[in-house]
Amino acid sequence: MVGRRPLRILVLIHRWLSIPLCLLFAMWFASGIVMHFVPFPELTEAERFAGLSAIDVSMVKRSPGEAVAASTLKNVRRVRLWQRSDGPVYLVSAASGMKALHADDLRAADVDSEQVALAIASEYARLRGVNASAAMLAELADYDQWTVPNGLDGHRPLYRIALNDSAGMELYVSSRTGEIVRDTTRNERVWNYVGSVAHWIYPTALRKNWMAWNVTVWWLSLAAVIAALSGLIVGLLRLRRVRDRIVSPYRKWHAWHHWLGLASAVFVMTWIVSGWLSMDHGRLFTTGALTRSEADRIAGMPAWGELTSTVPGSISPAAREIEWFAFGDRIYQRIRTGVDAQQLSVVVPASDAPSSSFLQADEVNAVISRAVGGCSSTKAVERDDDYFVASEVAPAPVYRSVCGDVWYQIDGASGANLEKLDAQRRTYRWLYRALHTFDLPTLMARPSLRTAMVVVLCTFGVAFSITGVVIAWRRLRLEFR
Repeated sequence: MVGRRPLRILVLIHRWLSIPLCLLFAMWFASGIVMHFVPFPELTEAERFAGLSAIDVSMVKRSPGEAVAASTLKNVRRVRLWQRSDGPVYLVSAASGMKALHADDLRAADVDSEQVALAIASEYARLRGVNASAAMLAELADYDQWTVPNGLDGHRPLYRIALNDSAGMELYVSSRTGEIVRDTTRNERVWNYVGSVAHWIYPTALRKNWMAWNVTVWWLSLAAVIAALSGLIVGLLRLRRVRDRIVSPYRKWHAWHHWLGLASAVFVMTWIVSGWLSMDHGRLFTTGALTRSEADRIAGMPAWGELTSTVPGSISPAAREIEWFAFGDRIYQRIRTGVDAQQLSVVVPASDAPSSSFLQADEVNAVISRAVGGCSSTKAVERDDDYFVASEVAPAPVYRSVCGDVWYQIDGASGANLEKLDAQRRTYRWLYRALHTFDLPTLMARPSLRTAMVVVLCTFGVAFSITGVVIAWRRLRLEFR
């Protein structure tokens, strides 16, 4: 039995944390419903690839090996070639950064004029079947509401091109590479103000400073956890047994708050705690990213200087992107003719082995075993696996190398490490993704059921939060009357 003083302290904690946070709770539940239907804008792989044109091989005068040398980047891991409106471009990527170079003379391919950005955006729109006849530059800026995520840091500043079409589409052109890195429509922007922007507390002024945003939202979320937990404890302790019935000592709005809180307690607590864990970023759990040393060992020591020949003229005229990537001391050439179609072959060291569509399990096993050691198996991950993550190329397998207590999940299409799962990360998958987004194989296979659960449970959360808002408003009126 809890004494009066501890109970009084719990009541005060719950009351004075919940009064400033009740609107935040209501917003989180309501915006969670919106986010389920309209996620934060991003350029999907299908959208990106749809805007690529066939590579004009006749304009590729310099080899990928020369591009690597000209970039002056160390520990290069990938080189990509694609056709831009002003000619084919190499993008050389390393752990330290990336550089874009024209494939004819290796001069820098940064976009430094409005005209080039407009031409790139207009060509991309045309290939996607979008009307760009009224396209115009809206602004050149480091950040706006839809480009604050850190994944775009290497592309800033960004040209925002308004197409002025019926959907209100806007395209963002990287000033560093000339790639289209994001697209938004009017519908996405409107709904996201009451969806992701509200839910993640994502105003541009705050989010562009990642550290300030990270600390702010983490502490707010932790305060919400304490408010919810203290309320749950108080709610349970306040129940009374009268004859054969369990009753609440409260009346009217307080009673509604009490009963709704208890009825939705499991969902509210798990959702608020898992939401707080979404802001973990390495505080309590590992991040799932490779260390620099691991990434270097997996890539190996590729001989980029041996890529001396340019792209052969006999290459498929349907090729819209070519990538060379380092994987286990080898350099693979990846020719993509469609978003789900590619040919993969080893080009350094020279090999007569026939090309294939994807990496094979034994290739991945050999590389990961040599790089990290102690690996017992490597096999393709089934799509109904609890820890499945998809390749960027839909038909491609994702391989899991089990190395002691750590799993490496490798994209069979590109050799990229998609996720590093140690015991902490596997636990995090259940505490965050499963509890917050209902990302469970059973539900993912039944999207209608998952949607119904999100809408119904979040609606309960909204109703519960509204009772808290009313009670908070009445308490403030009494305090400041």
